Amino acid sequence: MAITTTKTVPFRFDQVGSLLRPDELKSAREKFLSGEITRSDLTKVEDEEIRKVVAKQVNLGLKAVTDGEFRRSWWHLDFLAGLNGVETYSQHASYKFKGAKTRDTNVRFSDKVSYNPDHPFFKAFEFLNSIVPKGILAKQTIPSPTLYFRDHRDDNAVKFYASRQDFLKDLAVAYRQTIRHFYDLGCRYLQLDDTTWAFLINQIINAKSAEEKAKYEQIAKDSVTVINGALQDRPEDMTITTHICRGNFRSTFLFSGGYGPVAKYLSQLNYDGYFLEYDNERSGDFSPLGDIFTKGSDKRIVLGLVTSKFPELESEEALEKRVREATHYVPLNNLCLSTQCGFASTEEGNKLTEAEQWAKLKRVIDTAQKIWSEA
Repeated sequence: MAITTTKTVPFRFDQVGSLLRPDELKSAREKFLSGEITRSDLTKVEDEEIRKVVAKQVNLGLKAVTDGEFRRSWWHLDFLAGLNGVETYSQHASYKFKGAKTRDTNVRFSDKVSYNPDHPFFKAFEFLNSIVPKGILAKQTIPSPTLYFRDHRDDNAVKFYASRQDFLKDLAVAYRQTIRHFYDLGCRYLQLDDTTWAFLINQIINAKSAEEKAKYEQIAKDSVTVINGALQDRPEDMTITTHICRGNFRSTFLFSGGYGPVAKYLSQLNYDGYFLEYDNERSGDFSPLGDIFTKGSDKRIVLGLVTSKFPELESEEALEKRVREATHYVPLNNLCLSTQCGFASTEEGNKLTEAEQWAKLKRVIDTAQKIWSEA
């Protein structure tokens, strides 16, 4: 009988991507926005702080490192606004997080969407990749194309397209070309961050009618179409994963609900791995994993059991117990461990210290090394 083996990425211990912004970087960004320093001055500070945070990740023992998303203000809007045909605007309303208000920035379509060969994220990746030591992977994170389906972002796309299918096709092509350029720059580990599935869970569960439920199920189908279109023809030696969570802003959240309502759609996505938020009861139990994971698959499920929202440190014993519980649905060989989200999805960051952040990541590493002998 053939033995099914998994890829080594995602790693047994891994991370989502964003890290708390150091004071030096926050100060420099404020000075730039007020006109006290130039863009070049800000970039120099960003470069220096990214060098430091990469070194910290490497010294901690992580096998894939990010730039902490230090050049971004938002985890998603900075990228979304960078494609051709998309613009930033003030929506005069904050996102409805539970207990906190965000800034009112949003994006919308100003023309047909297309790949931007001069997207600033490319230059940012080149810098990260140039400073990562040999044997360590530079991990790039970008938002999923499904983020365009939420918060009225695609409302005016109809003005530029004869049909929604034409819009979905252009969006998939723009992402496909973007992914290819990251690859050409040396990227071998890319993650598409996605809160749309949590939004859909929430909407499907609370739908007031069959028609309303069908509306959101169609968005789920469109999401599968666009994501798989974006991943079409991607290089075989490039690992592409997704991270799914329920919102992350100053230690608050947007949505609740288990993965059940969208499990069948998630199972259709051509990703190599899924980073799934599972730090508390808001994420539901592990049973949907049986529908997301296909028996015999080499995909990896990364359990986000360690919260990035609060400083309290989970015990290794409790984490190991939960990993063992998940093996009722997914083989241990296909499981990994991480935090449930990044530590600073926006530049404001979550409510814990940098020392507490590193302690969380070390707990992920130490626990994984106890569970998996090869970690």
